[in-house]
Amino acid sequence: MAYETVILSPVSSEAAIAERENNNILVFYVTRKATKDKIKNEVEARFKVKVIKVNVENTFKGKKAYVKLSPEFKASELATNLGLL
Repeated sequence: MAYETVILSPVSSEAAIAERENNNILVFYVTRKATKDKIKNEVEARFKVKVIKVNVENTFKGKKAYVKLSPEFKASELATNLGLL
């Protein structure tokens, strides 16, 4: 399945690490035109996980997506696979 890439990079700030450890949430920088549905579909397709919810935040550095994973998937394990730990 071909999809438009909306994820630019994972965020590895202290706040993002706290979200990952406490709430099973991964944080990504995404393109300005990314929608919640596009982000959800890309995360599920690229990382083979189930996404419960996506929140977005516009910042001066760009648009951030907070992606909450289903409880059977651990954000910390995915972060390790991405090389964030």
